[in-house]
Amino acid sequence: MDKSTAAAALTITAEKPAVTATTNPRMTNRSNPGMATGASAGASSGVRILQLSEWKEAAASLAEAFADDHTCTYFLNTADTAHWTEQKKWALHVKMMEYIVYAHLLKGLVVSAGPNYDCVGLWMPPGENMDDYLTIFRSGMWRLNYQLSWEGQKRFFSEFLPLLHDTKAQVLGERDNNSWYLVYIGTRPSGRGKGYARKVIEYVTGIADAAGRACYLESSNEVNRIIYGKLGFERRKIVYLQRAVEHVELDIMVREPVMKKGVVVGSRGGVKA
Repeated sequence: MDKSTAAAALTITAEKPAVTATTNPRMTNRSNPGMATGASAGASSGVRILQLSEWKEAAASLAEAFADDHTCTYFLNTADTAHWTEQKKWALHVKMMEYIVYAHLLKGLVVSAGPNYDCVGLWMPPGENMDDYLTIFRSGMWRLNYQLSWEGQKRFFSEFLPLLHDTKAQVLGERDNNSWYLVYIGTRPSGRGKGYARKVIEYVTGIADAAGRACYLESSNEVNRIIYGKLGFERRKIVYLQRAVEHVELDIMVREPVMKKGVVVGSRGGVKA
């Protein structure tokens, strides 16, 4: 998402309750012709595009996958939450994932592999973001202004979101709004080692390749850097979250499109035979 705008939008004071996550369960995530073409291939490979009604299951899977991730605990384990119980921290961790998943179901593409939402990937397609006011209210993201501690808010809104937004713009340059963005991908422990993450990533990289578009991600796990490397991603930069005693390192990685012979990329990222 456009994080600089989102950070500003999320600091507004709500005058009325946000629409709850059960609103309009018949709505589905947005798609474009490229996604529709890949959907049939995804079905045969065990990959599914999730619908809005599946927000809670997808969020539960990601919460489990990111339970000990330093990027997630960075907002919860602060000096001013020392009196919080582990149950309270976990509940907020789950809520954050629910807000983020719901926003991506509204404006992005949420892909899953495995029989029990074992791996879930949150993708933001080219030209899309989730920083508009309606999405922020409908997803519940605005509630983080009141649910995070004071230091947690500073870390999330004043450090994390602007850092990711500015870094993505700097690394991708004029392609910033014309690339696929893997915002989150996680595999719950019971589903690891089964190739689910590869399926979720390759489902979209195939679409990106066909359109001649790059894919972008941030990773906070050193082991994942090797996995992403095998899928064509290259590290372009390292950034740090620095408000804690122990800084959190994030690898910035980009995958360039792999073009088939006889295919030419147009000036706007389109493909010509």
